[in-house]
Amino acid sequence: MIEYEISNCPVPTEQQPLNEYEQLKSSWLFQDCSRSTRSYLTKIAWIWVLSWLVAGPVAYSSFAPHKHIVQFFLCGSAGASIGVVLIVLRLYLGWSYVRDRLSSPVIFYEESGWYDGQNWMKPQQVLDRDLLVVSYEVKPIIQRLQITGLSLVMLFFAGTIVWHLV
Repeated sequence: MIEYEISNCPVPTEQQPLNEYEQLKSSWLFQDCSRSTRSYLTKIAWIWVLSWLVAGPVAYSSFAPHKHIVQFFLCGSAGASIGVVLIVLRLYLGWSYVRDRLSSPVIFYEESGWYDGQNWMKPQQVLDRDLLVVSYEVKPIIQRLQITGLSLVMLFFAGTIVWHLV
């Protein structure tokens, strides 16, 4: 955990935005977003392949592969993509939350429970540091997730066009 240099920071350590960023960056689901493109795409591909365990039998029951191979593949691929869409959405929401907390000049925190929330105004030094983290660490991750989402939409439309042509 990274401690704020400011000794009068009332925000509990686990609720400080920079520490939330570090926790998210090191968690198993979110860590590949901040690593190389290859690592990230490998995880997305594994999620898609594992989603076939559910989508494959559903597609098989609708389209027998020995009669309708293209429809079977398109149906299974679209079904498996639902798992990828859900994971990418979860990743996007998690990183967006951290981005918003880091870029906000005022931090809401809870001292001991939901009933006693407080606001803390970040000193300019802390805000500047957090904005640098957003600019150089978090924004590229969010852009990567947006590109992934757009790619999934384009693949869905391409699959729809192929479906209508077959």
